[in-house]
Amino acid sequence: MPIREISRRTGLSRNTIRKYLRSDAQDPVYRAPERPSRFDPFAAKLSGRLKAEANRSRKQRRTARQMHADLVLLGYDGSYGRVAAFIRRWKENRQTEQQTTGRGTFVPLVFAPGEAFQFDWSEDWADLAGERFKLQGAHTKLSHSRAFVVRAYPLQSHEMLFDAHDHAFRVLGGIPGRGIYDNMKTAVDRVGSGKARQVNARFAAMASHYLFDTTFCNPASGWEKGQVEKNVQDARRRLWQLLPSFADLDGLNAWLEMRCIEAWKEIPHRDLPGTLANARSAKVASLMPLGRPFDGFVSTQSGSRRLASCTSSATAIRFRRCQTALNIDPGSASNFGPDALSLIIKARD
Repeated sequence: MPIREISRRTGLSRNTIRKYLRSDAQDPVYRAPERPSRFDPFAAKLSGRLKAEANRSRKQRRTARQMHADLVLLGYDGSYGRVAAFIRRWKENRQTEQQTTGRGTFVPLVFAPGEAFQFDWSEDWADLAGERFKLQGAHTKLSHSRAFVVRAYPLQSHEMLFDAHDHAFRVLGGIPGRGIYDNMKTAVDRVGSGKARQVNARFAAMASHYLFDTTFCNPASGWEKGQVEKNVQDARRRLWQLLPSFADLDGLNAWLEMRCIEAWKEIPHRDLPGTLANARSAKVASLMPLGRPFDGFVSTQSGSRRLASCTSSATAIRFRRCQTALNIDPGSASNFGPDALSLIIKARD
């Protein structure tokens, strides 16, 4: 800006402006003096309440508006903004204190090629044969390459869980060495203290069949499998919101599989050069090869009889799979309805 224009806007002479431009002097900065506030007598009381609220669950914590109303009842006649500013500073100072003392510090998880995958369910909607259905989305994601697979099922039952793993390993090109899950009912029968888990027998049989270890997150700790948690959110934008109508579930799953593979080629990897497809193809050899699918049945010996348990969904399709896997004659199997949870057959010694 010319000096003449500065002079016109400020009303200063051009010689005065040149003197300021040639000097290294800076404008003095005055610190605002601390003045007493009407909030000061209530600061200690509010700080104590914030400490108590920090120990409560998130849904039970009182809002800043509610705390301001409490202070008004105690005689505070100041503005809500002053209370809100104090609460913000208190939370910032508490977070800084936790980080400097080791609490609240999170180390990013790093996974080696073929080390682990993460699994989670979601609920989404799709149009099948002209009707709107709420479906369960099975999300499987490789922790190193970030390649993912999404399939849709009517339920979150054992049969659907086993089928989702089989198709995911097929599309991803192999089996990682470890699976990371939350404490879903099809995997964990009881959550103990710490990392102690009573693992479901059928789920344990599936993991043993595919030869991968299992890791279960702490309750309400979704960040321990944050990659697939984010994938659930991203899939709604990339996949579910763009869904056309399909004649049946098979058509929907074929489209989802195709779109997942296409997305690998479009999404850049945040830590490795290239896309998700490049990261997956470079390390696919680190995955264990996929054998035959897991049939979903667990048998236990009891005297002269064998109890063969099929999965817990009462569907005719599942019953037919039970019948086929156990080699039961269709005529004799007609005595068992599709709601049967177990089929008892004589052991062939």
